[in-house]
Amino acid sequence: MNPRIFLSLAASLCISPAWADIYKCVDEAGHVTYTNSKASGRGCSLLARDQAVSSVPSASRPAPAPQSGASTSSAGFPRVDTGTQKARDSDRRRILDEELASEQKALDAARRELASQESIRTDERNYQKALERLQPYKDKLQIHERNIEALRKEIANLR
Repeated sequence: MNPRIFLSLAASLCISPAWADIYKCVDEAGHVTYTNSKASGRGCSLLARDQAVSSVPSASRPAPAPQSGASTSSAGFPRVDTGTQKARDSDRRRILDEELASEQKALDAARRELASQESIRTDERNYQKALERLQPYKDKLQIHERNIEALRKEIANLR
């Protein structure tokens, strides 16, 4: 038998899950502490005996308290007045339009590069080599086309 396999098997048999008694202790000030050893205080009670201990925090958390002086919506998010929101929306539209214009210029440049590379005929007797040489230019063209499509969708979704 291979010694590595034997050592791996022996090590896996020695490993066992962590088991512990879990105690909940509340002190005089009302602070709650969870521990695996019973403290000498009177406020300790056994929660679970001989169960696997999990270090994953609970999924339920109390909602954060709203900040004083800030109005909040029903979801707990701060509200923005209409003037500020309209200014933000117009800035967003302007930025998206600028990005669309720059992507359109980059797409035109990528088309010109691809056309110039397609017109170049080298000693490529193998058609596959020609395709491999042109592929980065085609990829660049497709990236710009996808970016323009995404920007147009984003602009269409604006109010």
